[in-house]
Amino acid sequence: MNKTDIVVYGATGFTGRLVAEYLHKQYGNGGEVSWSMAGRSKEKLVKVRDEMNFPQDTPLVVANSDDGDSMQAMVDGAKLILTTVGPYQLYGSDLVERCVKSGTDYVDLCGEPFWMREMIDAYEADAKESGARIVFSCGFDSIPSDLGILMLQNHAIEKSGAPCSVVEGRVRKMVGTFSGGTAASLQASVKAAKTNPEIMKLAFDPYALVPGFKGVEQPDGEKIHFSEVYQSWVAPFVMAAINTRNVHRSNALMGYKYGKDFKYSEMLLTGPGDKGEAIANHVKNDRSMAGPDAPKPGEGPSKEEREAGYYDIMYVGTRQDGSRSVVGVKGDRDPGYGSTSKMIAESAICLIKDATDTEAGLLTTAPAMGEKLIKRLQANAGLSFEIEA
Repeated sequence: MNKTDIVVYGATGFTGRLVAEYLHKQYGNGGEVSWSMAGRSKEKLVKVRDEMNFPQDTPLVVANSDDGDSMQAMVDGAKLILTTVGPYQLYGSDLVERCVKSGTDYVDLCGEPFWMREMIDAYEADAKESGARIVFSCGFDSIPSDLGILMLQNHAIEKSGAPCSVVEGRVRKMVGTFSGGTAASLQASVKAAKTNPEIMKLAFDPYALVPGFKGVEQPDGEKIHFSEVYQSWVAPFVMAAINTRNVHRSNALMGYKYGKDFKYSEMLLTGPGDKGEAIANHVKNDRSMAGPDAPKPGEGPSKEEREAGYYDIMYVGTRQDGSRSVVGVKGDRDPGYGSTSKMIAESAICLIKDATDTEAGLLTTAPAMGEKLIKRLQANAGLSFEIEA
């Protein structure tokens, strides 16, 4: 049976459409990579295909989460499932289980550490046995952080023979919106934590994705303060809760390449003076992502808004002797949609085309694809990774 390289599950949703559009524009279909669009409704798939002016022979796969046979047929017919259907704690568990048991690779946009931990505990051993590579968080959370720190630490090790024991991720600039899926995931996670003491406990554990490991105490990323180093006020960053945990998992999966005493924090620079302080306070008290005005799944910015967006994040590493290294990561589209859709598409291609020797398991992007993915993202997806010091 000839398997399709990539099945985009959720192709009729807002982000899924962007992924399909990117694959069509960048790769066509059947050349370097074959791909199909999957969703619950044949009618919707046809409508989206025609609205996007895709060829009539673009493969369409009807897979409904209420119909186990259709889901299994989708998994069996693919080398890799790319899923944008979240919140994953509500809609993702069955798909992960099917991919694990079938030995099918998988990438998602998950920013839900509690659910990811549940999947790790349930399926890590089975995935290693079946050969499935399950790679979480292949979008704005957490590729810039995960791969930016990998580049920083590789540079530090090459330069001095040792990794940086402390790294600070600092968002210098960002224009754009977070996705409705991110907001829905956050809301579902908060709701789950309120009803389950075990989830609440994990919520405060920076090593939630590293079962059995208790590392050093991590920096507090919740307090606004003025930084002399950056000459800027510093505020909490909403993605830090998932990004920091993914980075610690990457460290563990790579044999503690960054050290067992590795410390990582992630915050937002809001500028100097009274204005910077006012913005920092506003960011600290902003609850819009968890409220009724948050973007809804399926909603998103216009093409013009996506193309006007960008982000610029620096990762500053300090070695034991006090010397520093800096890596900058930039993206040329809004983080939640334009850049994320390109990142997950390239992650899928990289995993099945370039990272064929990656061992099976429940993974993050740095150990799964590392520098191979950095290369793809820079060549194709509008990201830049640059050693600045």
